[in-house]
Amino acid sequence: MAKLALLSVSDKTGLLEFATALVRQHGYTLLSTGGTAKLLADAKLPVTEVSQHTGFPEIMEGRVKTLHPKIHGGLLCRRDKASHLEEARRNGIELIDLVVVNLYPFEQTVAKPGVHFEDAIENIDIGGPSMLRSAAKNHESVSVVCDPADYPGVLTAMAGPAEGLLALRRHLALKVFQRTSTYDAAIARYLEAQAAGPDLQALAGFPETLNHSWKKAQSLRYGENPHQQAALYGTFHEHYEQLQGKELSYNNILDITSATYLIGEFERPTVAILKHTNPCGAASADTLEAAWEAAYATDQQAPFGGIIIVNRTLGGELAKTIAEIFTEVIIAPAFSPEAREIFAKKKNLRLMIAKDGIGADALQEIRSVVGGVLVQDRNRKVGTLAEFKVVTKRQPTAEEWAALFFVWKICKHVKSNAIVYGRGEQTLGVGAGQMARVDSSRIAVWKAGEAKLDLKGSVVASEALFPFPDGLIAAADAGATAAIQPGGAIRDEEVIKAADERGMAMVFTGIRHFKH
Repeated sequence: MAKLALLSVSDKTGLLEFATALVRQHGYTLLSTGGTAKLLADAKLPVTEVSQHTGFPEIMEGRVKTLHPKIHGGLLCRRDKASHLEEARRNGIELIDLVVVNLYPFEQTVAKPGVHFEDAIENIDIGGPSMLRSAAKNHESVSVVCDPADYPGVLTAMAGPAEGLLALRRHLALKVFQRTSTYDAAIARYLEAQAAGPDLQALAGFPETLNHSWKKAQSLRYGENPHQQAALYGTFHEHYEQLQGKELSYNNILDITSATYLIGEFERPTVAILKHTNPCGAASADTLEAAWEAAYATDQQAPFGGIIIVNRTLGGELAKTIAEIFTEVIIAPAFSPEAREIFAKKKNLRLMIAKDGIGADALQEIRSVVGGVLVQDRNRKVGTLAEFKVVTKRQPTAEEWAALFFVWKICKHVKSNAIVYGRGEQTLGVGAGQMARVDSSRIAVWKAGEAKLDLKGSVVASEALFPFPDGLIAAADAGATAAIQPGGAIRDEEVIKAADERGMAMVFTGIRHFKH
């Protein structure tokens, strides 16, 4: 009995070469549909249309063509069961030994700007997933290929021992179910996004069932620590281009993400230096060089082995300065040729180009918890000066307002409890991640002292409310003249009174920026 191969693909990469080898080297007879059949016939390969094979025409504009017992019976028939084989013979069902199918390009269709709902629906493949799943279920007898990259491996296995082909079939079956689950998840996500009606959670992107699927982008050497295995999934590499340096680590990727979100808050030339996802220095200025001097002055110890990000092309002069310290990663929208030449001497230094936009407006944050995941919208809210409320007797000066807004945007990106001191568009001291807010303030003051930066006349930001006056008093004692915080504590009046007694201006934003 002739060996049958059913080929029906939207991605025709490498198909002719594969089909030719099936016919001429392995004696297959080809079945096919539509454009695939035409391509094979035009190449002078013997091919039979599926409608001719089944004796039933394609109907409903091609929506129904492979959904037929002669197709699925040929795929699902168990070769080791006499009853199956007898039923196939009695019903005129020929066995199909190989299926090559890739699916209608649904994901690519819905990714196009302004795609119509009807176009998206028409690109939902029904017959393709059905054939793939039937063949994969019966992989003991049927080879199934959903990825053109597997063509060479299939041909090699066919030429080798039977056990090698069986092992490959199991791998290909797994790959099929991974692909069809990804495909179904993409359809579900699209339809969820199109949902309308009273279910506000569905409209907001929080469906009753969470469907997410990411393709493995790369294996990582290890996770946060060498004893932890790790891998990266998704489209991270579509947002960045690595120009040089060692392979990115798990921690590098976390830091790069935090740095990208932070730098996105600023329009003027800005430099931020991060360590363990926390900014340890940041500044804006008329030039990147000036911004670097101010950001680096905040803390000249923590940047060792840290991450540097800038929002303008990084030129040669600044590259010379940065090259004097050990840095893990530098991120910029572009690097000048001079900068590239300077950094090229540091073979392990990772240079990353941040491409135009990371789709932040569409991102949600997902974190593992016991038994599941937490999902939330990414924290994009900053507020405006017009929305903020001055709660003290003294109004901030124009200079204080500008500094307050600057440190407020930085404080948003510091792990809670967070305190940031600054002046103008420069950080002076950062205190992050302490259990008591007053301790974060003391650390920030100590760091400023270590950097020999005077906090007299500075401003201070707290990402969450001051629960007691002690944190504010510590800031005033350090020299801060104005503070910005969400407000909303039971003891707000006590905190406001402490500010008034010290002649401080204080602003309530009404926005909390917890960062766990």
